[in-house]
Amino acid sequence: MGSASLRNSLLLSTLVVVVLALVASFSVPALATSRQALRRIEPEHTGFKVVLKHIDSGKNLTKFERLQRGIARGQHRLQKLSKTEMEAESPIHAGNGEFLMQLAIGTPAEGFSAIMDTGSDLIWTQCEPCSQCFDQPTPIFNPRNSSTFATLPCSSQTCRALPSTTCSVRGDGSCEYFYSYGDYSSTQGVMATETFTFGDSSGDGHGQDAISISKVAFGCGKDNEGGGFSQGAGLVGLGRGPLSLVSQLGVPEFSYCLTSIDDDSKISRLFIGRQAINITTTTTTAPAAASPTATTSITIPLIQNPSQPSFYYLPLQGISVGGTRLPINPSTFSLGDDGSGGLIIDSGTTITNLEESAFESVRREFISQTKLPVDSSGWSGLDLCFTLPSGTTQFEVPRLVLHFEGGSDLDLPGNNYMIGDSTLGLICLAMGASTGISILGNVQQQNMLVVHDLEKETLSFIPTQCDQL
Repeated sequence: MGSASLRNSLLLSTLVVVVLALVASFSVPALATSRQALRRIEPEHTGFKVVLKHIDSGKNLTKFERLQRGIARGQHRLQKLSKTEMEAESPIHAGNGEFLMQLAIGTPAEGFSAIMDTGSDLIWTQCEPCSQCFDQPTPIFNPRNSSTFATLPCSSQTCRALPSTTCSVRGDGSCEYFYSYGDYSSTQGVMATETFTFGDSSGDGHGQDAISISKVAFGCGKDNEGGGFSQGAGLVGLGRGPLSLVSQLGVPEFSYCLTSIDDDSKISRLFIGRQAINITTTTTTAPAAASPTATTSITIPLIQNPSQPSFYYLPLQGISVGGTRLPINPSTFSLGDDGSGGLIIDSGTTITNLEESAFESVRREFISQTKLPVDSSGWSGLDLCFTLPSGTTQFEVPRLVLHFEGGSDLDLPGNNYMIGDSTLGLICLAMGASTGISILGNVQQQNMLVVHDLEKETLSFIPTQCDQL
């Protein structure tokens, strides 16, 4: 490879601590309701930050084992997304997520962990009395022990914003919900409001950094099936729809910053509201915090899809590999008139999945430029791997650049798309193919502050050493 086509040197000993797996979780209401449709919860200038923990954190897994687990979990989601598009069904409830956040519920507060998911809206947790509940690491929430719990009536705006609801057969007029997921997990129960506590580093709802917010609408799940959520006790949706946490709070901005995903010693974080604004300002004015391998910050307009209003769609127009602009028709990543296609970014997806023809173009170009034997064993679970010469500790890879509308280019660091292991003698492209919809995965988002500006409807990538925030 010529030097003009190569930029990123991957030290394989370093990559051993770089790659992990993050997978998907989606649950999207059918209504194209704006995020302002429900009553906003407005404690003045709400803001907090939360530590994020990967669900495979603390397990004795190699880099490729974690990646394989993530890819396997993501297959249910991809299958559901493809099936839903082909059948023109709505909404999409496509699976579970992979990052856990600590929070607390009720008065007095009871701490628990839940999956953070930017691809869904509904906030829910398991509740007593529970007709069927999965195992969770903390006690199941009992509303009878809380002085601030209140069920929501069928006439409420929250109930009307749900994709599927019924009124309670008990005759009390309470709103009942049902969500099913691509991995055959499901949650069913009553909609209610409760006091939630966030930003508490102690994990019990009483720490000095805690902020309590009353009357947050959530699903009190009393019939919950499947193993998709057993790492925590429920889910916190951060999508664009009216039921999500960020929509209910009415915050103008939120962001997350994910460290190298197989390094348990470094902390990933979620920033909400004022904390997100503060950290964005600090990061953009402090060059020392920037990732040493990434390029400049970019801001991209978000696209609305009335058929799937919760997803964060990005206007991807093309891809370059090693300085070569690939012959991909820009319409490949466009939204169809029926709401199909497009590119979404999601906090719970492990690797980027590109529409089949686009991925094949990327794959061919990497094979052409990398000049290594293609590994055909299929052992890694990835679509494209190369065999490294014995004793290799450093290898140059072609640049990978994503071209967005308006001339914004995301020039990815090598560790964000190539995964190498000198012991195994493999180096792999952390991307795959999908049908219809494309997804920008979490491996590609490592060590970037990903800022969702909900008022301007933009998304920014700011190169950052996330463990330093």
